[in-house]
Amino acid sequence: MLGIPRRYAHFVFGIIQSGLTSAVAAAIASYPFIETGGFLAHWLSAWVISWLLMLPVVIFAAPGIRRLANALTREA
Repeated sequence: MLGIPRRYAHFVFGIIQSGLTSAVAAAIASYPFIETGGFLAHWLSAWVISWLLMLPVVIFAAPGIRRLANALTREA
């Protein structure tokens, strides 16, 4: 493992979550390019742009979303 201190887990989570989510969204948006053979190039370009835009959103929104989810739910 990388040995990243646990206090940075929020940032590691945000990097992984935003990367995965933007990769899936970019693949869906790039699907029409499969027939023309430009899928990979279009997907990679769309993924990089969307990841760079989503990463700060996820990092800063996650604590608020976590609080809202906790407020809307209760212990079992």
